[in-house]
Amino acid sequence: MKLLLIFFFLSFSLFFPGFRKRERAKNFVAMAAVVMSYYCKPSPFLGHFPSYLAKSSSRQVAGTAVQESKISALFWGSKKSVQPKELDVSVSLQDSILTGGGLEKQITPKRISLSIISSISEVSSHEWDACNLDATGPDKFNPFLSHGFLSSLEESRSAVKETGWMPSHIVAKDESDNVLGVVPLYLKSHSYGEFVFDHSWADAYYGFGSRYYPKFQCCVPFTPVTGPRILVRNTPFRDQLFDVLVSALKDLAAKSQVSSLHITFPTEKEWHMLKEKGFLQRIGMQYHWKNRNYKNFDEFLMDMKQSKRKNIRQERKKVSTQNLSMKRLRGYEIKARHWDTFYSFYRNTTDNKWGTPYLTRDFFHTMGSKMGDQVLLVVAEEGDELVAGALNIIGGDALFGRLWGCHPKAYYPSLHFEACYYQAIEAAIELNLNTVEAGAQGEHKIQRGYLPVLTYSCHYLIDEAFRKAIEEFLVRESTQVKLVMKLIHDSGPLKEGIK
Repeated sequence: MKLLLIFFFLSFSLFFPGFRKRERAKNFVAMAAVVMSYYCKPSPFLGHFPSYLAKSSSRQVAGTAVQESKISALFWGSKKSVQPKELDVSVSLQDSILTGGGLEKQITPKRISLSIISSISEVSSHEWDACNLDATGPDKFNPFLSHGFLSSLEESRSAVKETGWMPSHIVAKDESDNVLGVVPLYLKSHSYGEFVFDHSWADAYYGFGSRYYPKFQCCVPFTPVTGPRILVRNTPFRDQLFDVLVSALKDLAAKSQVSSLHITFPTEKEWHMLKEKGFLQRIGMQYHWKNRNYKNFDEFLMDMKQSKRKNIRQERKKVSTQNLSMKRLRGYEIKARHWDTFYSFYRNTTDNKWGTPYLTRDFFHTMGSKMGDQVLLVVAEEGDELVAGALNIIGGDALFGRLWGCHPKAYYPSLHFEACYYQAIEAAIELNLNTVEAGAQGEHKIQRGYLPVLTYSCHYLIDEAFRKAIEEFLVRESTQVKLVMKLIHDSGPLKEGIK
């Protein structure tokens, strides 16, 4: 019974950390009871570790004992923080020969050199973005993987060594120095800003005398958006180069003697391919809105159940009666004053909700200037004063809702829903985009037309004993995620028969 309670509370915090209102909490308790009754079996990882886990001063990698890490540093633990010292990850990666395959066997082999760079500025924006565009295709273009977005994080000092995000990107070049593949990678000294929660894993490592940090994280910092993580040019050697880069990631983790390597929010295709490379699979859940070829917002509302449709209309009416005007600004329409004001809104949100702001003021100015019309800023004005804003990024076929904030000394009922969700839906319809991705968490999105979708992550753990325990946990967690998603879809906000 105690173990089941632990599982319940972990599940509660994992899927619905924003629960505050009593009524929603009651609904979830009922749903969680069903989950526990039918699916929750004791997990050796959650309550206690199996007997095969023991304290050790060395770890096993492919049957070979590896001494403790040569990276001499203190890292942030799960309970308290200390300043990390200088990290030494100056390891070399082995060159490879690509020979082509299938119909391309007669192609001249290519020698590929691999390197680790400490700043994305060491690669030209043209070459990096070419890898990104080939990896996604223009229709699915992912703006967060662009050189402009990632370099904005580094140049603004938001994702750098001092904040626990040490850039360690992998670059693959041919003999002519052409960039054929890149991987956005960071050496992490904590688990913040990732949106795939592994704090309990770190606790378990520390509880058994092992060190979880540092770890490698392949991702876009502070951005829970699905997209390819191994960015490879479209060449006859594409599949081979993918394999080479994945092997390089694992090799780097072993040589640097970190605890683990994590690839978060990859595509489903990558997720399956990485399983074959020895990565553990994990799933999560987000809420997305789907455009069913709507001509306008009212047409979307007609697909909603009557009670949900009525609630949305009432919320939008509240905004219109508060002397507020809504505007959607793009590109050059967004001025420096907008970013300065939005940053103050963002700080108000972080101060009240997260405690620590991940992004600096400079990030918004830099990102806005680099990404141009891909940026959509929804603002609410009362007279001539900006009182709230929601930041969105436009991709190839999706609108990505990112951040929200409002004036710290004012409260406007339903404005959050209008700025973040309804304005995003209207924009997506106008721009003929397929989806609106509203980010992680937030069960309140469901009744506003945003339904759960699966997200993916992959985890490569060096220590075999911990790997086995976490693998058992992930099996149980996956069962719960899928059940919760089914329960939500079965009682969703859309009329019966609409998918």
